[in-house]
Amino acid sequence: MDHMSGIVVFKRAAETLSFAEAGRQLGISASAVGKAIARLEESLGLPLFHRSTRSMRLTHEGELFLARCQRILNELVEAEAELAISRTTPAGRLRVSMPVVGMLLMPVLSEFMHKYPEVQLDIDFCDRIVDVIEDGFDVVMRTGEADDSQLITRTLGHYSYVVVGSPAYFARHGVPATPEDLATHACLQHRFTETGRLRRWLFMRDGAKFEVELPSTAIVNALEPLIALAERDFGLICVPHFAVSAQLANGSLVAVLREFEEDRIPFRALWPSNRMMLPKVRVFVDFMNQNLFSES
Repeated sequence: MDHMSGIVVFKRAAETLSFAEAGRQLGISASAVGKAIARLEESLGLPLFHRSTRSMRLTHEGELFLARCQRILNELVEAEAELAISRTTPAGRLRVSMPVVGMLLMPVLSEFMHKYPEVQLDIDFCDRIVDVIEDGFDVVMRTGEADDSQLITRTLGHYSYVVVGSPAYFARHGVPATPEDLATHACLQHRFTETGRLRRWLFMRDGAKFEVELPSTAIVNALEPLIALAERDFGLICVPHFAVSAQLANGSLVAVLREFEEDRIPFRALWPSNRMMLPKVRVFVDFMNQNLFSES
């Protein structure tokens, strides 16, 4: 910082060719200007000015150094202006971590991209636990509870898992009346890529959670193929409500066992508490809050 302040003083002195005038413009004494120039010349190992009792002019090296200093300081001014704009206008790359289930939110993410074209989304879909700060994410979106004093948390909405199947499947195999009836049905299961475990089908009865032993007619590690298989009458799936909202609306899938659904699950946005909330983060979180699960 001392070196940078010396450059600022030098630039002003070089442009005015007067220590006194440079000092007046900078709000310091002519003596302070002279000392700053002397320290800079000592650091560079060469003189920047030819000085006499009557006049002062730049050396050849001083002229070269002034040209560089002017470019550097102009770059700093432009950088400050860009940062000032970024504090008020949503723009730039936005690094977001989302669970794999978030891939099914692409219509909402696409709407965000249309509304804020100056924000470049950089999304990492994964179910592993990420370190928001160490991994350099601006926002992390996760399901379930969150407890980290280093992060600010905002609940964007809630969703539930529903058991669905096609009308043709139910016409052939009947409609399960209780979760225990699923033992005789074709169950299409989801395997988590990160852990290799099957997702549990949890239900509620009399305020208590429970699960039943299910057959595994097919196992898939992504939700989109599961939904496609269910639409093609191969069996039942248990997926987030928002993942099949379109299919439920058009009738290609039908939800069953709704009275046994487990508690609704929170979907949250998290970001570092020690950072200023940039406009690109604010508008993203606000947009997700307003548009996620609107049909759930």
